This record gives sequence, C-alpha cells and structure tokens, in this order.
Amino acid sequence: MTIGVLSILRASLVFATVAAVAYPADAQVVCLGASNTAGKGVSQQEAYPAQLEIMLRARHYAGGVANAGVSGDTTWGMLNRLENAVPIGTRVVILQPGGNDERHGAASWRDANISQIVERLRARQVGVIMLENQSIGAIRRQGYGSDGQHLTAEGYRLLAAQLLPQVAAAAGAPRAARKAGWLLNTSRS
Repeated sequence: MTIGVLSILRASLVFATVAAVAYPADAQVVCLGASNTAGKGVSQQEAYPAQLEIMLRARHYAGGVANAGVSGDTTWGMLNRLENAVPIGTRVVILQPGGNDERHGAASWRDANISQIVERLRARQVGVIMLENQSIGAIRRQGYGSDGQHLTAEGYRLLAAQLLPQVAAAAGAPRAARKAGWLLNTSRS
C-alpha cells in the first residue's frame, strides 16, 4: 500500500518538474495600469490584456497575461500596489500610467512615480514596455473610442495587436521561447 502511494507521489513529482520546465512561472506578462488596461466599458475578455494573451498563444507562447489594471488609478497607486500586482517570476510589464494623476491634482509626481516603478521592475530583471496615452489616443482617433478616453472592444484588439511584436520579443516568443521550452505545442512552428 505504501509503495503504491510512494509511486504516485514520485510520478506526481516528476510531472510537476516537467510542468515547471514546460511552463515556467517566470514566463509571465503583467499589464499594469489604469482604466484602459482594466478595459473600462468592455468585458474582461475584450480588454487588451486578454486579447494580447490570445494573440500570444496563437504564436505558441505558454505564459499568461495578467490584467492588473484599476480604473481611476494614479501612478502613486500603481507604485504602492506594484509588489502585489507584479508577482515574482514576471518577465514583462506593460505599464500604462494613464492620465488620472492630472485629474487628481498629482501631475507633478507622475514622472517620479513612473521612474520608481520602472527602476523597481528593472532591479527585478523585469522588462518594461511603456504604453502612453498617445498610443491609445491614436487608436481612439481612428474611430475606435467609446467615450473620448477609452476604447471599444475592437480598439482594444487593435491595441493588443500593436503591442504584440514588442511583447512577443520581450517575453521570448516564439523563437527564444522555442529554445527555452515555453511553447504550448512545440510540434507546430
């Protein structure tokens, strides 16, 4: 009886080790930001982080994309929740500081807060991709805005597509990912 339990435990340990190699915890992307990251006005599945994950998986990237967007958040709020929002093992953060600092009278602190966020992430060897309001505004001006500040579902899809090459390269998908074993299905190329 104990031999059977030990065999099961040993097999589980081997499986867990293989799973850890195939899907490393550090193969992660976190989208940290305000309402345009949270996907204000659309469902969670239509927000750009979810759409980006679908696009990365289509390129055989096995890591997940976490949505750490909070509507109305400021760069000070992002700085204060950074450790909880960006877990150990994160490879890439897309930082969308938004425009709430100005609305809350804290615009003078924006650059310093962004610098601290980037500095802390780089100290942890996390790549940072900046997503400023100009990129979102350009998509909104193409007719994909919902309320003058936020995007429609199609606008968020376009934003995800715009970010895809940068994120794929920073996260190691697909060529570098193939070498590291971070692919969902290594039989396809």
